Amino acid sequence: MSVNRTIIIVFDSMGAGELPDAADYGDAGSNTLANTAAAAGGLNIPNLERFGLGNIIDIDGVPPAVAPAAAYGKLAEVSAGKDTTVGHWELMGIQVREAFPVYPGGFPRELIAEFRRRTGLNVLGNKAASGTEIIAELGEEHERTGSPIVYTSADSVWQIAAHESVIPVDELYRLCEVARAMLIGEHGVARVIARPFIGGPGAYTRTSRRKDLSIAPPASTLLDYLVEQGVPVLAAGKIGEIFAGRGISESRHTGGNDETFDLTLEYMSRSGRSLIFANLVDFDMLWGHRNDPQGYAAGLAAADSRLAEVIGRLKDDDLLVITADHGCDPTTPSTDHSREYAPLLIHGRTVKPGVDFGIRSTFADLARTVAEAMSLTVALPGQSFWPLIRRK
Repeated sequence: MSVNRTIIIVFDSMGAGELPDAADYGDAGSNTLANTAAAAGGLNIPNLERFGLGNIIDIDGVPPAVAPAAAYGKLAEVSAGKDTTVGHWELMGIQVREAFPVYPGGFPRELIAEFRRRTGLNVLGNKAASGTEIIAELGEEHERTGSPIVYTSADSVWQIAAHESVIPVDELYRLCEVARAMLIGEHGVARVIARPFIGGPGAYTRTSRRKDLSIAPPASTLLDYLVEQGVPVLAAGKIGEIFAGRGISESRHTGGNDETFDLTLEYMSRSGRSLIFANLVDFDMLWGHRNDPQGYAAGLAAADSRLAEVIGRLKDDDLLVITADHGCDPTTPSTDHSREYAPLLIHGRTVKPGVDFGIRSTFADLARTVAEAMSLTVALPGQSFWPLIRRK
């Protein structure tokens, strides 16, 4: 039996332990899954447990399954970096060998001056900072002056925060488009991110109307090959933004994990051949970056419950893929992403359950595996392990 449809769900930041070069990124000792579980007194994720998540690494509360319902293993990242863009791109077959530029000391004065020239606005901030902390620090001044807050992080990002009553969201998006057009060449950051917020001093809250404007992928991804060969790609959450709309047939932004599950289930209700690609952003945005292991553990339990709905809708010729794009260990002092393995679970009637396919040398092995499972012709790096897990 061949695969007619693939559903890929990325648990954003659900890393499975430090990569060999983690220390080069300041991430020695990071293990998002294991450390979160230990800090929370164990995880309650029976569906992921049944699939074999506890067979990949040791996780408190998630014992190894005696007879895993999925094939399982983990992926090593070869791309330079540890952020959303490079992680998702490599999963779909692009290995980024030269790191995107980062600005730990803030953006160069000439960039800020050019942004001011193009927008006619002064800016506040211009430093690397936690998003919640910088709006707490500069929110009042922003409301008083009307100047947007521009900041970055350890990732290759230019972020603009603005109160929705000061700079309307559509105008904030326009400012981000101005920045995206400006940030090219040596300053071609991976993403420009709109960060709208509401509330008042001491109680500012970021809203779900975030928007990411990614730099375009430099080569064809699995998504491009799918669309070229007549297979629709249906994106849920920020997937469409990560790929700058490339290789995407339909895309809808969502306000969080629950809305992403709702949209994934809606896509699954349609008939026909497709690839459904969903990103569960809350793990990263709400709990990883905010160093909240209890929230992260509760979010995993909630997502595991929703996962049961996805499993219940699977057809005989569907392939379900669960993975991550990087880590964001909420138990370490850092609030940034962490350089970690991505766990990988693959389930469906076409898959031999219980196969341990080990540690794959690149995230791109996933793209090659899905391509072979769906009988697509691609020219992508990596190696398919479909023959190892295919039910004959």
